[in-house]
Amino acid sequence: MEQTKVRELQDVVIRFSGDSGDGMQLTGTLFSDTSALLGNGTSTFPDYPAEIRAPQGTVAGVSGFQVHFGDHRELNPGDYCDVLVAMNPAALKANRKWLKAGATVIIDGDSITEEHLKKAGFKTLDPLTELNLDEYNVVVPDITTMTREALKQTGLDNKAVTKCKNMFALGICFWMFDRPEEYALHYLDAKFAKKNPAVAEANKLAIKAGYNYAANTHQFANNYTVAPAVREKGTYRSISGNVATAWGLCAAAEKAGLPLFCGSYPITPATVILEELAKRKDLGVKTVQAEDEIAGICTAIGAAFAGNFAVTSTSGPGLSLKSEALGLAVMAELPLVVVDVQRGGPSTGLPTKTEQSDLAQALYGRNGECPVIVVAASSPSDCFHYAFEAGRLAMEHMTPVVLLTDGFIANGSEPWRIPSMKDYPKICPPIVDEAPEGGFMPYVRNERLARGWAFPGKVGLEHRVGGLEKDAVKGSISHDPANHQKMVDTRAAKVAKVVDDIPAQQVWGDEEGELLVVGWGGTRGHLQNAVDEMRSEGHKVSLCHFNYINPLPHGVREIFARFRRIVVCELNEGQFANYLRQNFQEFHYEQYNKCEGQPFTVVELKEKFESLLK
Repeated sequence: MEQTKVRELQDVVIRFSGDSGDGMQLTGTLFSDTSALLGNGTSTFPDYPAEIRAPQGTVAGVSGFQVHFGDHRELNPGDYCDVLVAMNPAALKANRKWLKAGATVIIDGDSITEEHLKKAGFKTLDPLTELNLDEYNVVVPDITTMTREALKQTGLDNKAVTKCKNMFALGICFWMFDRPEEYALHYLDAKFAKKNPAVAEANKLAIKAGYNYAANTHQFANNYTVAPAVREKGTYRSISGNVATAWGLCAAAEKAGLPLFCGSYPITPATVILEELAKRKDLGVKTVQAEDEIAGICTAIGAAFAGNFAVTSTSGPGLSLKSEALGLAVMAELPLVVVDVQRGGPSTGLPTKTEQSDLAQALYGRNGECPVIVVAASSPSDCFHYAFEAGRLAMEHMTPVVLLTDGFIANGSEPWRIPSMKDYPKICPPIVDEAPEGGFMPYVRNERLARGWAFPGKVGLEHRVGGLEKDAVKGSISHDPANHQKMVDTRAAKVAKVVDDIPAQQVWGDEEGELLVVGWGGTRGHLQNAVDEMRSEGHKVSLCHFNYINPLPHGVREIFARFRRIVVCELNEGQFANYLRQNFQEFHYEQYNKCEGQPFTVVELKEKFESLLK
C-alpha cells in the first residue's frame, strides 16, 4: 500500500462549513487554538448566517469558520481555502467560489441525499459534477455513519450522537496537518465533564475516530506540517477583537484609578463586549443591560458625571439611536467611550456581516456643531490598545470618543502577546478634589482645553451640567450669542488639540513612490498583505493606514505629497476618501470600494493596484 507523504507548508487556509447547528464555530476555534498553541501564526474569520434561524440545509443557513495558520504572523484569514470541510451540500455550494486550485474538499457523504440536494438548490443528484469539482481532491467519507458507529456504546441517543460529527471532521483535520488532539480533549473535559461527562466522552471519541480514519484509510495522498512562527518572547493567548476591546477598557480604568461602568443594550456583533465586561466584577466593573440603546448611553453619561470611566457599546443602528445623548455628553464635556462594532446597513442591515459604513455617522451624526474624537482599531489584538487609547483620550481631554471596530475584527481572533501593564502610561484625568480660591468654576480649562472633572457630593464643587448651552466659565445656562460662538469654537479646538497627543502618521514601506494605498480600521491586514506582495514583485507601492480619524495625525499632507497616485480602499462607498478631500483638497484620490458584507481579498486589491500602476 502506498505510504502517505509528509509535506511542509508555509501556510494553510481551512474553511469549516455547515448548518448553524453543526458546530462549525467550535470546530474552527479548536483547530485555530491548537495551531496557536503549537506556535503558528493564526488569523480567523467566523462567517455567521445573516438570518437568525434560516431553514436547515439551505444556503442561507450556512455557517462558516475560516482559519489561516502559518510559520509567520498571519495578517488576515486568507482569500481562498486549501481545504474545505463541508458538512452538507448547501455548505459545498455556498463555498465553491472560495476554493483554491487543487484544493481538498471533504464532504459528509451521508448528507448527499435527494432531500438535502433539493434544499440546497441543486438541479441534479450529482453535486460534484454540477459544481465542476473534477480538478479538486474530493474526499467523501460517511462522517455521520462513522460517528454513530464509533459512539454506539456511549448510551447517548441518536440526536446527541449525530451532533458529534463535527468532532469527527476535526479529527480528520488534526491528522492532515499533524495537530495534537490534547488541547481539544482538555477543552471538552473542561466544558462538559462536570455537567455531562457522557457528552464530553462522546466528543473525545469522535475526534479520535476521525483521526484514526484519516490515518488508516489512506484517503489523503499527503499529510502536512507547518513550522511555528518566529515571535517576540512573551506570553501569548488567542483573543478576539470584542474580548480585546473589553480588556483594553478595563486596563484604561485601572490606569485612571477609576471604576469602569458600561451601560449597553445587546446588539450583534457588539454584544460580547458587554458580556465580557459583566464577568469582571473582580476588577470593580459595573454593567447594566439597559432596556434600549438610548437608556444604555444615558446611564453611561450619568455614571461619568458621578466619577466613573463610562462606556457604552453598540453597532450601527444603535449608534443612530444614541446620537442625541452623545450630543449631551459633548455639551456637558464628560468623558465617554462609545464602541461601535460596524456591520452592514442601512436599517438593521446584515447583522453578522462586516462593513465600514458608520464613519460619516461617527464624524457628523449629531445635531449642531458637535465634534468628537474618532479612533479605529485595525486587528483583533490591537483592539486592546485602541480601547485603552480611547479611554485615555476621553478622560484626559474630557470629551466623548467613538471607537470604531467592525464585525470582521470583532469576531475574528489571532495570537496576542499579553502586555505588561507597567508599559502602559498612567491616565491622568483633570479631577478636581477641592474648590480653588474664589470658588469652583466648572468650565475653567487646562492647557488641553479640558474642563475640571468634579464629582458630586463634595462641598464647594457643586455645579450644573445639562444639554443647554453653558456660560464659558460658570457653567450656568447661557443664551448669549457671543458666548455660544465661543463655546462652539472651544469645543472644536479641544478636539483639534488632541492631534498633539497622538502619534504622527506613519508609512508602511518606502516613504515615496508610484502608488500610496490608504486605508483605515479593520482593513489593515488585507491591505498590508497586498502591498507586501506588490513590493516583493518590484512595484513602488506603500501603505498609509489610519487609526486616528478625528483629528487626523500630523504628517499626512507631507506623506501624500511624496506619491504620484493615491488610492483609498474602504468597505463603504467612499466616506474616508470624501473626508480626506475635505481636509486635503490639493490631492487627487482614486477609490476602491466594496459593500458585500465581506472583507477585501488580497487578490482583488492587487488587481486594482496593478491597474492603477499601468
